[in-house]
Amino acid sequence: MKLYYKPGACSMASHIILNELGLSFDLDKTDTDANTTEAGADFLRISPNGYVPALETDDGDIITENPAVLQYLADQSPDAGLAPPNGTLARTRLQEMLNFISSELHKSFGPFFSGGEMDDARRKKADAGVQRRVAHIERSLADGRDFLMGDTFSVADAYAFVVLNWAGFVGVSLDAHPNTQSYVARIAARTTSIKAMIAEGLMEQAT
Repeated sequence: MKLYYKPGACSMASHIILNELGLSFDLDKTDTDANTTEAGADFLRISPNGYVPALETDDGDIITENPAVLQYLADQSPDAGLAPPNGTLARTRLQEMLNFISSELHKSFGPFFSGGEMDDARRKKADAGVQRRVAHIERSLADGRDFLMGDTFSVADAYAFVVLNWAGFVGVSLDAHPNTQSYVARIAARTTSIKAMIAEGLMEQAT
């Protein structure tokens, strides 16, 4: 398999899951502004929408959209327990959470990555939008669970971690959400997360 990624972008969730599964895969860093990959490919021929992640399967098929890529990967090794079996209510709950992360939490960070300067009013509005979505994550963790779906790490945690981790980069405080802060730190400390962040140039290898 090959993962087309952009350092620190939502594609890092798939990178973490590939590490979790111990699958053999290649990485091709993508410049989504120039629509080219590090290997010299025209990214728009791979993913016409021009954004990551894009996963090339061993059969040469291309899968896009984070919820789809993450569930496809989980289903390659069902015994790893990264997604409940298809057709169960638990799987529906996972899809519910993945869709929330994708359409609400992820999207709420959009103003911070628009490329334009934000005045105080726009920043305050954008911050409030993020806080409102993070509050849902906080409520989900309020019963003391370690992970979004319960006691077991799932593909939803990889995706949520990557998005929530953007808060520090754009200056959004998570101080009002202590459970979420602890959750982010917990996922960041996983060997598979560290491995992905080192590979994507987001942190240095420990010496």
